[in-house]
Amino acid sequence: MTVLVKPMGDYQTNCYIIGDERGEIIIDPGMGATPWVLANVRKPLAILNTHGHFDHVWSNAELQQKLNIPLYTPKEDAFLLKATNWMPGLPPSTPDILVEGEITTFDIGGISVTFRHFPGHCPGCSTIEIGEAMFSGDFIFERSIGRTDFPYSDPEAMKQSLTRFLALDFDKTLYPGHGRSSTIKAEQRFVPYWLENL
Repeated sequence: MTVLVKPMGDYQTNCYIIGDERGEIIIDPGMGATPWVLANVRKPLAILNTHGHFDHVWSNAELQQKLNIPLYTPKEDAFLLKATNWMPGLPPSTPDILVEGEITTFDIGGISVTFRHFPGHCPGCSTIEIGEAMFSGDFIFERSIGRTDFPYSDPEAMKQSLTRFLALDFDKTLYPGHGRSSTIKAEQRFVPYWLENL
């Protein structure tokens, strides 16, 4: 499995393309992601959103139209995919599949994809596991966590999510929505600090 990454837009939001001989999965296509994605896919299978914030979903609709592939979005964040007072210029997109439940696994073109719901940064905030990789969106970063002072954020929900993350008994490479990669085990070391300081 290959993992391509390119930071997009003013917020340098990581867009990922995960691929093997079966095809490619696109995660969090942000502002200006379309040309890069089109240049790096040969058999696109799906677009996945870790959550609904504008800098992670800006190119959803354009890629849905150009590639004719389904969009998977956490159900609780579907409302964020429409233009609002918070982000009036957002190109609206409509998920083909609403992801529900605490842990949900899909077979996408023969590739196993697992969403884990970790609300707090926003209602639908999730991680996505493919093989030995976890794409953590804005839930967990290298030595940091997602902000909880945005509209629809919930610090108490974040504490509960961090407690569940700390209990994970496996390790994978962690690819966040911004910044550099890490590992689950490396970031679990910092969770007690965040639980005390949220």
